[in-house]
Amino acid sequence: MNVVAWAIVACEILFWVVIITGLSVRYLFKRKRLGLFFLALTPLLDLVLLVIAGVDLSNGATATVAHALAAVYISVSVVFGKSMIRWADERFRYYVTRQGPPPLKRTGRDHALHYFKSWLLHLLAFLLGAGLLYGLIVWIDDPSRTEALQSILSLWTIVVGIDLLIAGSYFLWPRKEKTKISA
Repeated sequence: MNVVAWAIVACEILFWVVIITGLSVRYLFKRKRLGLFFLALTPLLDLVLLVIAGVDLSNGATATVAHALAAVYISVSVVFGKSMIRWADERFRYYVTRQGPPPLKRTGRDHALHYFKSWLLHLLAFLLGAGLLYGLIVWIDDPSRTEALQSILSLWTIVVGIDLLIAGSYFLWPRKEKTKISA
């Protein structure tokens, strides 16, 4: 594995370590400002990854799938970061501290609309990531060095289309509430 691939792995692990640390400090130690500080570190991880990938490519490296995934990771983190933190916050509050309401289980039209809004965010992440990938392709200006970037861009285009079909399916076949079986 190359340095960029390791950087992606490290950034993903650190992302969750920073979030869990921030939530722990916020709820278990009742230090809200310090918890917010840790949660605010998450965008710095994206910046570190961007710098590592950019330096590697500027030093003449051939773009790999890891470089392409760095662009995907950064765009997904920027677009979904706040909602991922909110998701983790709700679950931490409920399951760890036993405070607050249980996480909402969406069904029917509410679930379909929520998933469609999530698809719109996916589309936004795609547009941002595609811009990064295309920018790298133009910047490097050597098709033999950017083949991996183009292939990930093509694959991600298909994934966004499949995700749209899934989002649409929830309007046709809404998720039903699970019935509890009593003993």
